[in-house]
Amino acid sequence: MLYRAYQNQADLLSPLRLAAQYWGKALWKDDTDRTMVRRLAAQFEVFSRMRLTHSRPAYGIDSVMVDGMQVVVHEEKTLVSPFGTLLHFRKDIQAVHPPVLLVAPLSGHFATLLRETVRTLLRDHDVYLTDWHNARDVPLWHGGFSLDDYTLQLIQFLETMGPGAHMVAVCQPCVAALAATALMAEDDNPATPRSLTLMAGPVDCRINPTGVNVLATSKPIEWFRRNLISHVPWPHAGAMRRVYPGFLQLSAFMSMNPERHKKQFQDMFQHLVEGDVEKAHTIGTFYDEYLAVNDLPAEFYLETVERVFQTYDLPRGVLTVGDRTVNPAAIRRTALLTVEGERDDICAVGQTVAAQDLCSNIRPYLKTHHLQAGVGHYGVFSGSKWNAQIYPRVRETIHAAAELH
Repeated sequence: MLYRAYQNQADLLSPLRLAAQYWGKALWKDDTDRTMVRRLAAQFEVFSRMRLTHSRPAYGIDSVMVDGMQVVVHEEKTLVSPFGTLLHFRKDIQAVHPPVLLVAPLSGHFATLLRETVRTLLRDHDVYLTDWHNARDVPLWHGGFSLDDYTLQLIQFLETMGPGAHMVAVCQPCVAALAATALMAEDDNPATPRSLTLMAGPVDCRINPTGVNVLATSKPIEWFRRNLISHVPWPHAGAMRRVYPGFLQLSAFMSMNPERHKKQFQDMFQHLVEGDVEKAHTIGTFYDEYLAVNDLPAEFYLETVERVFQTYDLPRGVLTVGDRTVNPAAIRRTALLTVEGERDDICAVGQTVAAQDLCSNIRPYLKTHHLQAGVGHYGVFSGSKWNAQIYPRVRETIHAAAELH
């Protein structure tokens, strides 16, 4: 019922947004400098942009600067599964760079949220990305997709890339990335990553609980199942699939800073009225990305809430994948880097570095932790400090591990 109500509202508002988009463009063509016309055009523009979309935006990475040269980049689908694609950003270059699997969160947004992370890594690495699909577009006959399936999908992606790869996980998938590495190490899998970088991830949520952690433990898992899970309505390809709707996750994110988002749209309106199109475009581009939502398979969402945020299976030593218990101590030859942001209000300081103790058999010279001052959650993998201070540590870890093998 919840998803159907949302869909009905979206369908009713769609003609109005299309009309606003049309009239906004029409009014901008008016060459006069009348303030009333500009204000009306700005109102139409802002209204038309305040909408949710459900398709992945383009990555738009056509080229990248490598050693002072502009190099063309091609997007290639290396492996396609029902719930995700192993996307390769292949560079037109002869130099051989370490292959890196960048693991994106499956948490309500598309992997394009890591666009800047990809672009930065491309300078010195051969980058692959977990491009997760929108669950509402996955037909029901493909079955479910659980936390176990997510972990096994990472192993399949690494095996497809072959020996010598490195893995960088951002936020939510740090638990699955650590579990996949442990299972592969235990099996002496030749595709076991040579280095593992965990960035701002909930490895042990018992440490410095944030508002997100408190919310996850405030209700029993049955409450989440009854109140937050919906069936995808017709006519979407995944009709009748049980999902945690992306619009609910986005609402939760926006409710954490409602005044900030309100001010951003007010600023966008003012920039348009004043003719500062570039600043208005910057805000609009951000929200085109932010308002593109990705539905989560119900199994994956509920198991993540329960096993990561409520029962803390990984740090307690009881996390399982199928019938196997995950043993981080099995990791011996994979270099480990953990990264945290000082002002992170989603994954607090201490939650990610906990992986260092869990991986007790990695030699000390292969273990590094970086605490970045002055950044919040998103600043760990995007922005000026990511590029200038965090990325050099990531690059150093990857290249040093590559030379050791």
